[in-house]
Amino acid sequence: MRDAALEIAAALAALAGLVHAVLGETRVFPRATIEPAWVRRLMRAVWHCGSVAWIGGAVLLAVAPTFAGDGPRRWIIFVSVAVYGSAAIGNAIATRGRHFGWMVLAAVVVLTLAGILEHDPEKWAPVFGRDHAPPTCSSEP
Repeated sequence: MRDAALEIAAALAALAGLVHAVLGETRVFPRATIEPAWVRRLMRAVWHCGSVAWIGGAVLLAVAPTFAGDGPRRWIIFVSVAVYGSAAIGNAIATRGRHFGWMVLAAVVVLTLAGILEHDPEKWAPVFGRDHAPPTCSSEP
């Protein structure tokens, strides 16, 4: 379950990065009048830094389940939550919630956090002392 959450988060994060790059080139920069030209180039480069960071984060989220041990996985998750969470909050504040981007990035954060939860019932400790579930028996009468 937690691996699937990370893989879905990775796909959504990569999609967010690609859509951000494409919409920037097709909708934002053709309409923007930014002078002088060097400032326009700088704005375009900074715009695409976000896209590249989101796609790079998506790659890390996609490979996190393949690492042995939980150390690298936890670091990838913590950094991803910080990156996508700050982007979601900034987008929501800047657009007053009228842009869909903050919702996509928030979904990436939620799915990423789900990737850190341990969901293996075999590893759960009994809540009330000993386990009260009846033992399973493979022999038939």
